[in-house]
Amino acid sequence: MAEAHPVGFQWVMEAKRRGATIIHVDPRFTRTSAVSDVHVPIRAGSDIAWLGALVNYVLSNDLDFREYVVAYTNAANIIEGRFQDTEDLDGLFSGFDPETGHYDPTSWAYQPDSAQQVEDDAERDRAYGDTPGSQESHQSARSESHGSGGAPVRWKGRRDETLQDPSCVFQILKRHFARYTPEMVQEVCGIGPEQFQRVAEALTRNSGRDRTTAFCYAVGWTHHSTGAQMIRTASILQLLLGNIGRPGGGIMALRGHASIQGSTDIPTLFNILPGYLPMPTASQHQSLDEWVRDDEGKAGFWGNVRSYAVSLLKSYWGDAATPENDFCFDYLPRITGDHSTYTTVKSMIEGSCKGYFVVGENPTVGSSNGKMQRLGLANLDWLVVRDLQMIETATFWKDSPEIETGELVTEEIGTEVFFLPAATHVEKSGSFTQTQRMLQWRDKAVDPPGDARSELQFYYDLGQRIRRKLAGSTDEMDRPLLDLAWDYPTDDEGDPEGEAVLKEINGTGPDGAALASYTELKDDGSTACGCWIYCGVYADEVNLARRRKPHWDQDWVASEWGWVWPANRRQLYNRASAAPDGSPWSERKAYIQWDADADDGKGKWVGPDVPDFIADRAPDYVPPEGAKGPDAIGGQDPFIMQTDGKGWLFAPLGVADGPMPAHYEPPESPVRNPLYGQQNNPSRRKVDHPANPINPSFSEIFPYVFTTYRLTEHHTAGGMSRTLPYLTELQPEPFCEVSPRLAAERGLTHGDWVTIVTARAAIEAKVLVTDRMRSLRLGDRFVEQVGLPYHWGGNGLTTGDSPNDLVNLTLDPNVYIQDKVGTCDIRPGRRPRGPELTAYVEAYRRRAGVDMAHPEDGGADG
Repeated sequence: MAEAHPVGFQWVMEAKRRGATIIHVDPRFTRTSAVSDVHVPIRAGSDIAWLGALVNYVLSNDLDFREYVVAYTNAANIIEGRFQDTEDLDGLFSGFDPETGHYDPTSWAYQPDSAQQVEDDAERDRAYGDTPGSQESHQSARSESHGSGGAPVRWKGRRDETLQDPSCVFQILKRHFARYTPEMVQEVCGIGPEQFQRVAEALTRNSGRDRTTAFCYAVGWTHHSTGAQMIRTASILQLLLGNIGRPGGGIMALRGHASIQGSTDIPTLFNILPGYLPMPTASQHQSLDEWVRDDEGKAGFWGNVRSYAVSLLKSYWGDAATPENDFCFDYLPRITGDHSTYTTVKSMIEGSCKGYFVVGENPTVGSSNGKMQRLGLANLDWLVVRDLQMIETATFWKDSPEIETGELVTEEIGTEVFFLPAATHVEKSGSFTQTQRMLQWRDKAVDPPGDARSELQFYYDLGQRIRRKLAGSTDEMDRPLLDLAWDYPTDDEGDPEGEAVLKEINGTGPDGAALASYTELKDDGSTACGCWIYCGVYADEVNLARRRKPHWDQDWVASEWGWVWPANRRQLYNRASAAPDGSPWSERKAYIQWDADADDGKGKWVGPDVPDFIADRAPDYVPPEGAKGPDAIGGQDPFIMQTDGKGWLFAPLGVADGPMPAHYEPPESPVRNPLYGQQNNPSRRKVDHPANPINPSFSEIFPYVFTTYRLTEHHTAGGMSRTLPYLTELQPEPFCEVSPRLAAERGLTHGDWVTIVTARAAIEAKVLVTDRMRSLRLGDRFVEQVGLPYHWGGNGLTTGDSPNDLVNLTLDPNVYIQDKVGTCDIRPGRRPRGPELTAYVEAYRRRAGVDMAHPEDGGADG
């Protein structure tokens, strides 16, 4: 965190100054490790085994926060009798189809309260049902696109609050994680039992009524074929300890760029719309009613999904969106399957994707398997690149590694490349949304040079030009563009006013005035809102994201610095910060509580933050039979976006690769999975292409683990840092880190060149022999790891091979993010040049027995 998120890390250091214990779990000893109380070296990709053992430690020693767990989680829910665990099926859950690689989660469901519930709710969850679109839903990353409320359960189900029923979630959880022992952690992760015990004791000692613990993670968890489940394991652990919804607790997803959070809130993803509304699918959603049917009326605020959806459509198409035409629902594109980044790259190679926009990214360096990226770009008709510098993605046609090897020839590349200079963050106004969901407005400091333009101006101008070309068209296909409600004021340079866009995102009522809260959104077309979770950021016609009141002028929650979605609420699910009866869990951790005397004796929730609950809903409130939406939220249901109001220790649906996390080895691994016969994530997404061969697991040819990471001195793919002399001077050339033991084993000399090779590519770097990379003992063997900063490419003041060329494309099945861990060999000396490099990699493939007829089958499925 200190390395990649130095600004945010100042608050970790402030916490340490006040007495907090900082534990850093990472394959490398980094700048974070240097100032932490404990550094835990771990084998890259083995985090579920580590976290699962901590879950087991809590459960087997009765260290869970029992009152919190019973009241606020689904621990008491009883699961269908048909459910079978990985303990029963040697690494698989019930419902797995080996032909499709998908799970049918119907056996994971809650047992219904009554037969009447089954009769009333007989239709299975359509996202995974046996409808014609079920396969398409899986391919559309439906697990991610269930929206802000998660997957909708059909009923709240039977509960045993004694937690003794063998089919209740609590008992299933205990059995599932029982094999995740400290001894297993040493065998899988390389972490010794003494260090495990130290961390487990520190974690549990600092959790409960009087204390809370927070987890922070970044791509060390997300960039794995089991990434979503790694985060799920941490969520289970935090729920068991009562660390969710309470001050000082939670799980922070550290965002590695200025507005990565904003780019999922107002998404650049194929399967969701603003505010995490799911993108409609072609075979299932032919009308607005069909689109919202799965979620509408369900318990919780996500049950108001029609209001959010209609308001979004009104913000897009304004007066053209009416009840008679389904508010222009037919104008929305439909997805037909997997349209994610790497599938699109494969489509480019195969010729079905003809044009591509690259905006503020550098995929030939920053994305996994750079060779596939470049082969795809070389097969386009046109490519638009908008960036600050002439990055490698813009110049691939003349200087990519494949030009050197002869695999691509400049004169034979038909791609027409348009490079358009972009404005930097100080040359445009707008908002960032960062790690804690906070919108912060930035004002333009200087005008952009020359032809550089903001993204807002570029897209607005492009859209207006297209609309002018289509003016007068009678083709129905053109109506979505012609009917757009685009009427933003612009400055003298043609740049739209950012605050006008922010107001549209915030939402307006019938009179055109800015709305104050998403609870004001209507489903009758009287409100328009570009992103329902942002509703309130422009309340009273004031840009609240612009607020910069110093912390010394306000209370510790600091609610007047920027604006946090939703509703400027700084702590999500903060009803959980109070006990079931509404009183604080302890005075030390008091936050939100029920004041029965407030509001003339009617009672309401009070505290230093905006209550994440219905303000006047008493703790003893029980919803009436048949209640829907927010009316169905009970007084002790803090997780108000979930249809059952509970935190999920067990996911009855909505997760593509199982209701509970299980440790699987990365797609490329030097060791067998000691927990199950199933070696890899059975639901992982494979990208089948000759340019993406997978190293065979347990291979003596590729015996070492490698992983990529970032440095403070460079930024992501390097386009913003490798061109700056001061940063280049601080980190002047690409390097890798290895342990002294590995250096001795391979004859590597500190500071010399080495070649790192996989079945996909070979790169060179200077080697740093350091104790920062530990030799990890797994059982009776050592496993060595190679650390690779990934910032380098062929352009700029400091240049070098891209480590991402080594990385295979195997994806998490929930969110289609790549796994950054693989296996490799490392040898002294520089890599071959020209065609000899291709022959060098091919020789490695032959020796390792890579089957190029089935290049994706290198892993061992067990």
